[in-house]
Amino acid sequence: MSMAAAETGRSDADTEDLLDRMLTRLALCDDPNLEALLSRLLPLAISTLSSQSTAVRNKVLEILSHVNKRVKHQPEIGLPLQDLWKLYLDSNAASMVRNFCIVYIEMAFDRVDVKVKESMTPLLLENISKLPPQHQDIILRSAAKVIGECHASEIDEQVATKYRSFSVSQDMELFVDFCLDVLLYQQPSQSGGCPPGLSVAKSNRVAGKHPLNGDVLLTRKLGVLNVIEAIDLAPEHVYPLYLAATADCQEPVIKRGEQLMKKKAVGANLDDLNLLKKLFTLFNGSIAVESIAPESRVSPGSVVLKTKIMTILCRSIAAANSFPATLQCIFTCIYGSGTTSRLKQMGMEFTVWVFKHASIDQLKIMGPVILNGILKLLDGYSFSESDAAARETKNFCFQAIGLLAQRLPHLFRDKVDMAVRLFDALKMESQSLRLVIQEATNSLAAAYKGASTTVLVELETLLQNNCQAEQDEVRFCAMRWATSLFDLQHYPSRFICMLGVADSRLDIRELALESLFPVKDEGHAISQDLEIQYPRVEGMLDYICKQQPKLLDSSDMGHNLLFPSGTYVAMIKFLLMCFESELKLDSSLGRSSEFLSSVEKLCTLLEHGMAYEGSVELHATASKTIVTVSSFLPQMMALRYAHRISWLRQFLSHIDLDTRESVARLLGIASSALPMGTSSDLIQELLSSISKSNNMRFEVQHGTLSALGYVTADCASRIPTIEESRLQDVLRYLTSVANSESPVLASIAVQALGHIGLRIPLPPIPDNNRSAHVLELLHEKLSKLLSGDDTKAIQKVIISLGHMCMKETSPPTLNLALELMFKLCRCKVEDVLFAAGEALSFLWGGVPVTADVILKTNYSSLSTSSNFLLADISSSFPDHDTCSRIEDNEDYHVTVRDAITKQLFNVLLYSSRKEERCAGTVWLLSLTMYCGHHPVIQQMLPQIQEAFSYLLGEQHELTQDLASQGMSVVYDLGDASMKKNLVAALVSTLTGSGKRKRAIKLEGDTEIFHEGTIGESPTGGKLSTYKELCSLATEMGQPDLVYKFMDLANHQASLNSKRGAAFGFSKIAKQAGDALQPHLRLLVPRLIRYQYDPDKNVQDAMAHIWKSLVAEPKVTIDQHLDLIFDDLISQSGSRLWRSREASCHALADIIQGRPYSQVGKHLKEIWTVAFRTMDDIKETVRNAGDKLCRVATTLTLRLCDISLTEISNASKAMETVLPLLLTEGMLSKVDSVRKASIGVVMKLAKGAGVALRPHLPDLVCCMLESLSSLEDQGLNYVELHAANVGIQTEKLESLRISIARSSPMWETLDLCINVLNAESLDLLVRRVAHLVRSGVGLNTRVGVANFISLLVPKVGAEIKPFTGMLLRPLFPAVQAERSVAAKRAFANACAAVLKHSGSSEAQKLIEDTVALHVGDKNAQISCAVLLKSFLSGASDVMSGYHATVVPIIFISRFEDDKQISGIYEELWEDTTSGERVTLQLYLEEILSLVSEGLVSSSWSSKRKSAQAIVKLTEVLGELLSSHQRILLESLMKELPGRIWEGKDALLDALGALCTSCHNAISSENPATANDILLIVSSACTKKSKKYREAAFSSLDQVIKAFGYPEFFNVIFPILSGMCSSAAVNKSAPPPKINQAAKAEPADDEESNAPVEKVLSCIMSAVHVAKVDDILQHRENLMQVLLVSFAPGFQWIVKMAAYSLVKELCSRFDSILNENSGHPSQHDSVASLIQELFVSLSPKVVESIATVKIGQVHIAASECLVEIGKLACCVSALQWADVGYKEELLHLYEVEKNQEAKSHLKKFMAMFQ
Repeated sequence: MSMAAAETGRSDADTEDLLDRMLTRLALCDDPNLEALLSRLLPLAISTLSSQSTAVRNKVLEILSHVNKRVKHQPEIGLPLQDLWKLYLDSNAASMVRNFCIVYIEMAFDRVDVKVKESMTPLLLENISKLPPQHQDIILRSAAKVIGECHASEIDEQVATKYRSFSVSQDMELFVDFCLDVLLYQQPSQSGGCPPGLSVAKSNRVAGKHPLNGDVLLTRKLGVLNVIEAIDLAPEHVYPLYLAATADCQEPVIKRGEQLMKKKAVGANLDDLNLLKKLFTLFNGSIAVESIAPESRVSPGSVVLKTKIMTILCRSIAAANSFPATLQCIFTCIYGSGTTSRLKQMGMEFTVWVFKHASIDQLKIMGPVILNGILKLLDGYSFSESDAAARETKNFCFQAIGLLAQRLPHLFRDKVDMAVRLFDALKMESQSLRLVIQEATNSLAAAYKGASTTVLVELETLLQNNCQAEQDEVRFCAMRWATSLFDLQHYPSRFICMLGVADSRLDIRELALESLFPVKDEGHAISQDLEIQYPRVEGMLDYICKQQPKLLDSSDMGHNLLFPSGTYVAMIKFLLMCFESELKLDSSLGRSSEFLSSVEKLCTLLEHGMAYEGSVELHATASKTIVTVSSFLPQMMALRYAHRISWLRQFLSHIDLDTRESVARLLGIASSALPMGTSSDLIQELLSSISKSNNMRFEVQHGTLSALGYVTADCASRIPTIEESRLQDVLRYLTSVANSESPVLASIAVQALGHIGLRIPLPPIPDNNRSAHVLELLHEKLSKLLSGDDTKAIQKVIISLGHMCMKETSPPTLNLALELMFKLCRCKVEDVLFAAGEALSFLWGGVPVTADVILKTNYSSLSTSSNFLLADISSSFPDHDTCSRIEDNEDYHVTVRDAITKQLFNVLLYSSRKEERCAGTVWLLSLTMYCGHHPVIQQMLPQIQEAFSYLLGEQHELTQDLASQGMSVVYDLGDASMKKNLVAALVSTLTGSGKRKRAIKLEGDTEIFHEGTIGESPTGGKLSTYKELCSLATEMGQPDLVYKFMDLANHQASLNSKRGAAFGFSKIAKQAGDALQPHLRLLVPRLIRYQYDPDKNVQDAMAHIWKSLVAEPKVTIDQHLDLIFDDLISQSGSRLWRSREASCHALADIIQGRPYSQVGKHLKEIWTVAFRTMDDIKETVRNAGDKLCRVATTLTLRLCDISLTEISNASKAMETVLPLLLTEGMLSKVDSVRKASIGVVMKLAKGAGVALRPHLPDLVCCMLESLSSLEDQGLNYVELHAANVGIQTEKLESLRISIARSSPMWETLDLCINVLNAESLDLLVRRVAHLVRSGVGLNTRVGVANFISLLVPKVGAEIKPFTGMLLRPLFPAVQAERSVAAKRAFANACAAVLKHSGSSEAQKLIEDTVALHVGDKNAQISCAVLLKSFLSGASDVMSGYHATVVPIIFISRFEDDKQISGIYEELWEDTTSGERVTLQLYLEEILSLVSEGLVSSSWSSKRKSAQAIVKLTEVLGELLSSHQRILLESLMKELPGRIWEGKDALLDALGALCTSCHNAISSENPATANDILLIVSSACTKKSKKYREAAFSSLDQVIKAFGYPEFFNVIFPILSGMCSSAAVNKSAPPPKINQAAKAEPADDEESNAPVEKVLSCIMSAVHVAKVDDILQHRENLMQVLLVSFAPGFQWIVKMAAYSLVKELCSRFDSILNENSGHPSQHDSVASLIQELFVSLSPKVVESIATVKIGQVHIAASECLVEIGKLACCVSALQWADVGYKEELLHLYEVEKNQEAKSHLKKFMAMFQ
């Protein structure tokens, strides 16, 4: 009754009266009936609380009080939960009503069934956000209780669905918050207070009035986790819950939380603001607690939870920008109460994260505060802290400082305190922290850039104090600061770098050197770059001298070094660069007194560096630097060292060659400031010192000889010159040394002669009354030296020859020099060739150096100055102007130039020997570079260009490189016309259109290939020269093979020409400018391809051209893209493998990232190229093809993806690529091509979307056919031999199909189904239907069927117009298939289509299917498979055809073939819910089918029908009586006649039918039983063993069923006769051996009746017979029994005899006990019993003794007991009457079977 009805229907008095009666009824109700009463009373009573009457309310309260007392301690009494909830939800309910409702709802929840609770809880939570807070708490607590009870282990899916159905997000949010409170709740401690992470109010809301114990809390938390998982919320919503669970104190909750965290929350967005708000609240608790009530203040989470939260915050960028929560977290971790070392560590890790990811505005607010906290934390640690956590914390502290310095440098810039702190920490902290501190220190350096001067000065002091510290890290940081804070002009920092060069650590040394000597990317020093501003020499020297004042003391230059050698070397080199830079900026400085003063200091420093303790490198550097300074200030330096000759001479014996050479030069320079007499005396002293001793050290000899050359050369150039006699002495001595000494000393003497020859023509030397030139005297010695193997000596000699001939005018002398040089044309030492080229240049004239440069600078040779002809010589000698110099001896060298020209162009350059061609190239390039501005060279430029062009194709790498360099040099030297011709020639060479203008004659030893290039001869010999190739061709009988070899060589030369031309071109391209623009169309495609040539040298060469020629590569490629594609696609089919490989690599790079508009028209060709090259004969080309295929795959996928490409372009790309992939790719015989095509097609199907629809028919059919065509052929082989190895074919087929289902092809088919629409369905169905007929291969056919099964449900009713089209091929396919798996798949497809077919189509299909059950084995299996699929896949259609289908299934269960019957048996079990009900329902149809089968001409049908009758009788029993006549007539009609296989089933059916329907048969016609008996007894006489046995079984059933006594008289004579006949056969003697051999083998089992069956029938006849009839056949009966105990019968016959005896005893016992009947009958029975005892008991005892079967012993002993009992009733038994006492006693003793033994004991006890 509702409240409204109560108010409107009755007054307050009536209501009060009603309530009073209710109270009375409640008081009188006993407890068992109380629940039913309360279900009606309680809602009514609570609803009346809405009344305004106080009396009514009081009465209600009285009732409720009584209810509370009654049910409080009886939880089994339920309350009406549903009614109370409805009352609560009533929109008109008063607040008081709701308040009381919620109380009793809470009470009712604890009393209802678990299932009710489970289903009710989600309903309570709906709209909970709209309820009052107190009611929310009660409902949430009740829900949590139910969740703990019901869902702690798992949650039912139906219940989970209810939880997911919350329609209001506020309800779900409220529930999730409560679940988080439950997970945070912990058992309260003894000290009280709320659990961490909760407020007092939240804790009370979770626990209620009583705290929760551990077990209850565990189940609730696990239940909450399961429910939250089932609801499947967004990861951000559930993340705090799972996190709280992982921080719980109970292990199961932790494990479950971790599991769910990995499973459900791994993808959470950690930058979600709501999630971060919850995490910060869990960590910090309530913020601004003043405005929050005490009971609502949330306490911070536990330490474990805080730690886990910190790990999460360290992955959230939003968390780093959540000020002020971020700040509070950090300080809570560092200084919070109860913090731990782990929390401190995590806090600092979070600080690092914040400093890295916080926005700069946030960081400006937090940075200073956090920095102060970090410093305070560091101050709290000692340097010796050993705790691992403390070390980690400090680690993060220093990281944070480094990051903050990068982002807020202004915090540190004004003070050096932080720098001092970090440098001190580097010194004091443990080694494990120093790397982090070092990184922080280096980061801090950038903060001080732009600092004030005062701060920088303080930093200078700090760096100076630490640059030599003991710790490596300190020194490194000091060096880093010095290099990064200060520029190159800062003196103190450069000095620190100088000190760092001598450091023990490599990285410090490298850093110092890098800062002192900046290096360009190309590796050239920047000293020549005016933008680099070096410090002034004067200032740098002053600072160095300030640091080491002893440098200014020139008196102390002895043994001790003032700096380490490494520092000295770096200092000298740096000062030299400052010196050179300053002079280049202002050449007039050389006249400045201040500058000269600084040079004096520099010289003093250099002289200090020559101290004895200095290293070899230091001495060499210092001496060379003095020479360099002298080259800039020759007069000043000559005057300075003219007074220090003796000091210099002591270094002539130095162990370092460079030092000796430099000092010798200095002596020559210094001698120029000496008077001629003094210089002459110096020469004499040198001669005297070297000639006075024969045991002089080599170093002394070398130094003295060198000095002698330099000083003499200087004196020879002065006016007045050296006296002739002194010059002759020098020349004579040097000549003697050259002739007599070792090659090294001889070369030094020749070098000294060359130095003199640079100044003057060498005068003749008197020798044996004649004057001869030095070269004449040394000709033999020089020839010997030049043919030696001392390369350096040869170089010195050959260059010296050039020097000697520089001023020479005598033609014979010049010819001698040329002869010596030309002898080197076959030399293979490259350095010697370069030296000879340099010497020839001096002979030619116009070289870019003078004698002063050679003698008074650190000059070594032209070759080294030009980087061996590969660099511009003008950069080394920028001040030399060869055009303005006219040599005095120019005319004398004309013949020399002619000789050189003839030798080069007529002999060497076009020689058949590669060595001579290489020498000619080196010398020609030397002349062109060194003497290029000479008029003769200018005239010869065309001829030189032709030679270099020819030499571009050389195999010799040096020759080719120098030829290409020569082309560049010629271009520089030539005029406009020549430059144009040269560019055209190079372009023709690169594009392959150029022709070689000159051929060389091949000789026998001419090398065609490099050794090993084309392998070895069959005998293992080399194959490189022309003679060897001809010999091989002759031996093989193929003379034309020589031409092929030459063709190969020409190709190699062509390739080499391209490479050589490329190097030359790269050097010309920058200068050629617009002249190359017309050739770009030809050049660009080829240059692109050549850059990917397999030869690394060709790649490099072409890359040089490309960089030089193309300023904007991307624009150029875009402009010529079509030409590039055409060339690459064409060359990918070239006969040259290198062209194919290069084209593939180039295509792979070119097509990346291209839009459809650029590559669309080439897409098909690109794929064709990829497929072709993937099957290339060469492995490297195949690899390139694989790469191209991968790139083309990426390109195609992007172009066909409608999310990345316009749909129109995507469709065009799909139209281009997909047919190619399906036809040429997937059907390719190449395995890699097929695999790649499948992968692309599958990926296309994933991304193409709707663009795939027009191609679905082709794609689907191709994929289906590929399921078989691409299958591993090994599986086919295994299937063919499966039977031999014991593998079941069906299992193997299942394996093959499973593999195919997991293949990419099937995955693609799934994707195709997803994009299918109605438009593409028509053509697709037609193609698939055709494939059903034509498909070949197991996987393909099963795939087609499965595809149809998936397709039909996907398209639904849209398939209806096509069902006939599909069913027509599918139904025959089921019959035709021999594979069970394929047959089943096609049947499933039929079922899927049947579901959407029309009624007529469905009827025809089902009728055709049913008709198959009468066919052969395959048809029957097909029928079963189809019916099973129909019943499972189209059950709604089949529901109207059960009357047709079920009988077929029932009958077919009885097929002979076990496979067929098994299938139908399984189908029967799946189809029927209850066998009896089903048979009753479809009995008429089944019987009709059975009857048809019985009259069928098929024996199999007759047998099946008979077995079906047997099954019907078993299940239905008498229910079959109404139909027995039809069945009986059919059976009796079929039994007569011939016996056929399986006819015994008719007898079984007849017996079973008689057993179940005997009453109906008898009542209808009693005579029928006799007819049946006659028919069956007649069958017992047949010869067929199986049929006869079935007849006896049927006879037994008939006798037992009808139980007619007269049956005994009819059947017993027949049966006894059969027994006698069997006994006769058993007792007959065996035939003789010869007779047995001749006679046909007779089967006794076939001719004799089964005696045990006969005995069983006799027993049944005895059971129904009259006693008189039994007595009448006494003799025959005894005969049967005696015969059955004959020894020839098996034990089973004896068992039947025992049963017969027991049956007789049972009948006779009833006669004796009834005492009724005629006395004569009684006597006859007694007589028969006596006869049985006397005759049979010995036989039974004998059988016990002879048969050793326990079962026989038991039956026999029981038989003895039965006989004995009857015999005792007739007369007393005496041992004397029997003769087997002893035997019986023995049997008893030896009997093992206890049961038999017990019966024997009973039998013996009967005797007296």
